[in-house]
Amino acid sequence: MADWHRHSAEFVAQALESPENGLPEGEAAARLRAHGPNRLAAARPRHPLLRLLRQFHNLLLYLMMAAGAITALLGEWVDAGVLWAAVLVNALIGFLQEGKAENALSAIRGMLSPHATVIRDGRRQVIDAAFLVPGDRVVIASGDRVPADLRLVHARDLRVDQASLTGESLAVEKTTDPDAADAVLGERGGMGYSGTLVVGGQGVGIVTATGPKTEIGHITRMISGVGDTSTPLMRKLNEFSFRLALVILCIGVLTFAFGVLLHGHPPTDMFLMVVALVASAIPEGLPAIMTVILALGVQRMARQRAIIRRLPAVETLGSVTIICSDKTGTLTRNEMTVQFMVTSAGSYRVSGVGYAPEGEIATDDGGPGAARRGDLLPALQAGMLCNDSVLERREDGWHIVGDPTEGALLVLGAKGGLNLAALSKEWPRLDSIPFSSENRYMATHHEDADGADWILAKGAPERVLSMCRWQIDGEGLRELDVDYWRRMVNDIAARGLRLLALARKAAGPADGPLSPADMEDGFVMLALAGIIDPPRTEAISAVRQCHAAGINVKMITGDHADTARAVGAQLGIGAGKPAVTGAEISLLDDAGLRLVVSDVDIFARASPEHKLRLVRALQDNGDIVAMTGDGVNDAPALKRADVGVAMGLKGTDAAREASDMTLADDNFATIAAAVREGRAVYGNLRKFILFMLPTNGGEALVVIVALLFGLTLPLTPAQVLWINMVTAGTLGIALAFDAPDENVMRRPPRPPSEPLFTAFFAWRLILVSLLMMSGALTLFLYKLDSGAGIEVARTMAVNTIVLCEVVYLINSRRLRRSVLDREGLFGNPYALLTMAIAVLLQFVYTHWSPMHGIFGSAALSAGEWLLALAAALVLFFAVEAEKLIARRVRAART
Repeated sequence: MADWHRHSAEFVAQALESPENGLPEGEAAARLRAHGPNRLAAARPRHPLLRLLRQFHNLLLYLMMAAGAITALLGEWVDAGVLWAAVLVNALIGFLQEGKAENALSAIRGMLSPHATVIRDGRRQVIDAAFLVPGDRVVIASGDRVPADLRLVHARDLRVDQASLTGESLAVEKTTDPDAADAVLGERGGMGYSGTLVVGGQGVGIVTATGPKTEIGHITRMISGVGDTSTPLMRKLNEFSFRLALVILCIGVLTFAFGVLLHGHPPTDMFLMVVALVASAIPEGLPAIMTVILALGVQRMARQRAIIRRLPAVETLGSVTIICSDKTGTLTRNEMTVQFMVTSAGSYRVSGVGYAPEGEIATDDGGPGAARRGDLLPALQAGMLCNDSVLERREDGWHIVGDPTEGALLVLGAKGGLNLAALSKEWPRLDSIPFSSENRYMATHHEDADGADWILAKGAPERVLSMCRWQIDGEGLRELDVDYWRRMVNDIAARGLRLLALARKAAGPADGPLSPADMEDGFVMLALAGIIDPPRTEAISAVRQCHAAGINVKMITGDHADTARAVGAQLGIGAGKPAVTGAEISLLDDAGLRLVVSDVDIFARASPEHKLRLVRALQDNGDIVAMTGDGVNDAPALKRADVGVAMGLKGTDAAREASDMTLADDNFATIAAAVREGRAVYGNLRKFILFMLPTNGGEALVVIVALLFGLTLPLTPAQVLWINMVTAGTLGIALAFDAPDENVMRRPPRPPSEPLFTAFFAWRLILVSLLMMSGALTLFLYKLDSGAGIEVARTMAVNTIVLCEVVYLINSRRLRRSVLDREGLFGNPYALLTMAIAVLLQFVYTHWSPMHGIFGSAALSAGEWLLALAAALVLFFAVEAEKLIARRVRAART
């Protein structure tokens, strides 16, 4: 049965044949054989050799390996070695990043309790948790990890931290009462789930499910069922590579046929030339450059406290259209803070967030200095004295030791100017009643400086109100206005704030120690405190930045809808829109959910299945989704998302292993910074492609035009490969170091369907290729006509092509904007360095005599160098003029 939560404890005991004195050992052994051990199945890893070979199954790598083989056939072993080394590096990176799902499952198995205290044959014993069976009676206490799914039959002040499973920000009070049949996981108070942590009290539960049949086992099955998703970049690169391969091969076949059949070139010579053309046109530098660009992005993101686990995720971040974020600790501080106070005389606002005692208490109309008012001061004193938590200042900031809600009252009192040490000395504690789920309050007995007795109380508003007869009126007392306080309770709750009531009684215990009988009547209602885990200040600006960048932010949380809406309103998420709960998601089919998920930004009380369905629905709508999470409940959605983002501080190992990126500071603002870097990575990759294609195209066009018109070939195969080695090995890599554009976060994300090769790329490819071909071919023919030898003419062509690529590198730093300013020309020192290296290598090629014998080059005069430089400058200024004209045309259209 999957609905044990809706049945009474007695029914569950009868259905599972679980006697009060526990199962007999023989029966437990029989059930263990029937149900199997209480452990999760280990993932079956693939053989390492198969994983490694799988990395080579990529069209771009096939092209690179083919280019390496062709280059080796031409005798260029060094160039071939470089190509094959790039192939191996890419394969090794993929190999090391594989196995994400298997690691996630291993991390979940590590969450299970290794031991369990069980009642068998009428006695308690500690056994290996793997030997638990359905029907066993398990004893749990504070500090234990729940070893299996349990239906609770006894609970005394039992509180369980279910954050790893449900995402709730606070521990949940457990009871033995049955729950509604449609209660979501986080609202099943009568159940304890495997892997969750007991933080208070004790209890006994009947095992209802073990191993893979537990809720945590269900999550592992979901993770196993989530396939690896290809990143947008890899999908586009594969499509781009396939089309480019077809074009290159067609051009090669046509060139060979044209040269042999129409111009009578020897087939062997034409074959070598076609091989050189194909090798020059293949983007052999693209995977290597892509790896470098992504690796640099990883380094920059690490400085932003975002740790990348999977390299392609760097670029994917730049294409994200929706960020689905957890609330607690990511968008919020995970530090409960009093923001609103209500007394009988009015309401007060509290400034400052978190545990730092910085801020002030002001009247609702903004008047400062309210802390010492007669109606508020007693409430602040009660909040600090009726309290078991401690506020500490450490090197890394302020911390609460104890219950976060109690800690919020300590911070409130400090903001009001009270000193806990002095107050405790003036009002020493004599006795106390700890908070319990039955009483729903905490009480303390004190004696003031005059020797008078006082009982202070705090707890649930409805319970504390039932204990009160009076309220403060100015400096005196008057009869309690119950309707007023109930209106205030509803008003504060509607703001999504958690409520605590504070009260006191000028009396001591009636007989001996403080007891519940002393709490029944005679209290003075002091105040209501509205408490919330406030948004991070930086998260508010980060959400605003994401919205400006065209990225929609959605909050998916296990908390209540009212709390989620209140936090969302402060963050600018889902303002004016309804919140959808997990129960409502369960009623929707996939088509209905795809419609809802587009319009709703806040999802509350969400279970692991709900989170996974939400991510899938967004992806089905065509969005690129980043998902944040910290618990095992988030792992399936993290793995399914295009970018899974785990929390580094409070996240579970399961979440981190299922993710692509880990936040070292658990801060949403870090995601926004990572998106900026991701966009920069994609921008630099586009720059490289737009640099590589026209330059490769210009080289090929020089030879193709010469063949078409029956001219002497301006380049030999060896010279084509030399150009590739000089330019691909030096120039292109400089673009990986370009800083992002200033407006990178002020424009919308690129459409997921946008191809890597656009009409703009095609136009730039044609323009630059024609200009480069015209300059090289013109100077080649000019030198031949002037009587120079073929070696000098070809050296002029080679130098012209290389210098054109050198200056075009500067053009490529900005795709559409002019580079004719200081930053554009000199802002990338790596570009200047690689340009200098390329020119130096070309100088060696031209003037070092051993190169003349290898490549058929010849020395040039200063005037010939100037002619080649002039041709390159024509290309440079022509591209800048094209940018200017295009900008003016776009401006005229708008």
